Amino acid sequence: MRFWATAYTLLILLTGTNLPTPLYRSYEQRFGFSPLVITLIFAVYVAVLIPSLLVAGPLSDAIGRRRVLLPATALAMLGALGFALATNVVWLFTARILQGLALGAASGALTAALAELEPTGNRRRAALVSTVASAGGLGAGPLLGGVLAQYLPAPHVVPFVVEIVLLAPAAFTIATTPETRPNVRWRPRRPSIPVGMRQIFAFSGTSTFLGFAVVGVFLTLIPTYVTALSGSHNLSVAGAAVALLLACSALSQLAGYGKPARTLELSGLPLLAGGLVLLAVAGHISSLAMLLVATVAAGAGHGLVFLGGLTAINHAAPVERHAEVVSTFYVIAYLGVGWPVIGVGVLANAAGLLTAVQWFSGVVAVLCAAMLPVLLRRGRRSVLSVPRP
Repeated sequence: MRFWATAYTLLILLTGTNLPTPLYRSYEQRFGFSPLVITLIFAVYVAVLIPSLLVAGPLSDAIGRRRVLLPATALAMLGALGFALATNVVWLFTARILQGLALGAASGALTAALAELEPTGNRRRAALVSTVASAGGLGAGPLLGGVLAQYLPAPHVVPFVVEIVLLAPAAFTIATTPETRPNVRWRPRRPSIPVGMRQIFAFSGTSTFLGFAVVGVFLTLIPTYVTALSGSHNLSVAGAAVALLLACSALSQLAGYGKPARTLELSGLPLLAGGLVLLAVAGHISSLAMLLVATVAAGAGHGLVFLGGLTAINHAAPVERHAEVVSTFYVIAYLGVGWPVIGVGVLANAAGLLTAVQWFSGVVAVLCAAMLPVLLRRGRRSVLSVPRP
């Protein structure tokens, strides 16, 4: 029961951080700012999230999960409240900072807690639940935010009140979960990788970075992209397009459960690249149908790449540094979410949104394709290194 309650906590925290996604266009009109500011609002969230990960990951190994997770949940509630009270763009930046601090503090600790609380000690299953909860929260946030904002009164308030209500049982779960025993002495650390894991991080980290770069663009700019292609200003439609990406990510992870990390990455990278090519073509021919196909392919690719990476990391991480190692992995993922989208936002200001998304799609598709020969060579080396009987 505690295992699933912990997964719920991760799901709801990620749902809350993505509730504003379908609202950014209306905030842009309401407060009078450009698409670049939308990407900066998103980027500041990542900018505080990463230091929070680096501090709180090792800290939860040292003082216990609960002492880190309870303050993180309180920060998430304050972030939701900041959005509900927003009267200008400063409120939006402040709320995103609070959300970034909350998720950064919670991500590594919750992922490690799932591995520790899994009833049979199955780390592969714990990785699956963690990645599905993450993708589910990323997808549920835009969909829930869009539906609540479109069909209920006070569209800029109600979604965040709902988030605060959903966080209450998560806080109760954390408060009633037995505290873990400290494994190590805490000290702040820069991102670090155990020596024996560096090759795994080099590949899985790069693949995950590319996958989350796609997620970052979908969370910030694709709702506006959908509006341009469909002509519809319905907030639930914009949120549904983002939710579709993450729903396909979650489903592909369920389908890939139990498969080796390398197999997952070999399947995911071509799907991710193909989805991005279709995304660029969809903008060129103004086809909403092709955009949906592209979203399905890119979502499935993201899910397989993410699950493959986290499975490899979870399997190789030393017990005494588990939360720290997972937190470092999430740093790579969130850098992917935050950095590329700023460049896309700058290009959108200069050349237009459709052109910016097309250039982004082409570049990331080429990089995904370039990863495949590296993965294949790594697999051949592994086979050749196995001693003969």
